[in-house]
Amino acid sequence: MVTNDMRRPSLRLTRRGRLAILGLFVLLASFASAVLFATASRASDPGTVAAPTVVVRPHDTLWSIASRTSPRRDPYATVAEIRRLNGLHGYVIHPGDTLILPRR
Repeated sequence: MVTNDMRRPSLRLTRRGRLAILGLFVLLASFASAVLFATASRASDPGTVAAPTVVVRPHDTLWSIASRTSPRRDPYATVAEIRRLNGLHGYVIHPGDTLILPRR
């Protein structure tokens, strides 16, 4: 039988102890976020080169850009690939737009 005298005293934290535990949680949270962000930044292969881009000039068309940037490829296929890469639903482009080009 356990009497009141034999029970262990309850744990009591001082203000300094509570601050120490809070600091530990903040430190662990910052470490976890640093690990997550570092992992996310390495998600893309660092050895890959950024996709080529072109800035649309006045009087450019998708056809002229396809012919100029990939002269040895079929312009129809190049235009289709440019539209797919840039999420274009039509054929309208504007001067100043930056378009992602297919890799050669």
